Amino acid sequence: MRRVCFQLQVRPDRIDEYKRRHAAVWPEMLEALHAAGWHNYSLFLRPDGLLIGYLETESLEEARRQMAATDVNRRWQSEMAELFEDLDGAPDEGFLELEEIFHLEDQLAQTSAYETRAHGESN
Repeated sequence: MRRVCFQLQVRPDRIDEYKRRHAAVWPEMLEALHAAGWHNYSLFLRPDGLLIGYLETESLEEARRQMAATDVNRRWQSEMAELFEDLDGAPDEGFLELEEIFHLEDQLAQTSAYETRAHGESN
C-alpha cells in the first residue's frame, strides 16, 4: 500500500460549511471511495483552513481514475470546489501531494534487519 498525504486550502469563511458537509458525507460517496481503493482516508483541518488529507492506496492514479468515472464523485467535487482557495479543477485532482520523508515502521524494519544481520555475523 502506498501512503499519500496532500494539502488544500479551505476558504476561511467557509470552514464551518466544510466541516458540516464532512460530518455527513453521502453514503454513496463513502461507498465509491472505498470501492475505488481510498483506504484509511482521513482529513485534518487547521483553524486557518489548511487541510491535510491522508490515504492509503495501491495506486493513487487508479483510485482517482475510478472515482472520476462515478457520477457521485462529479456531483461531490462540483459542490465542494467552491469551498477551496487557489484550486484549478476539482479538489480531488487539484490537491498538492506532499513527499513522505519519514515512516517509523519502515525505519524500524530496516534497523531490525540490520541488527539481525549484525548479530548473525558476530556469532
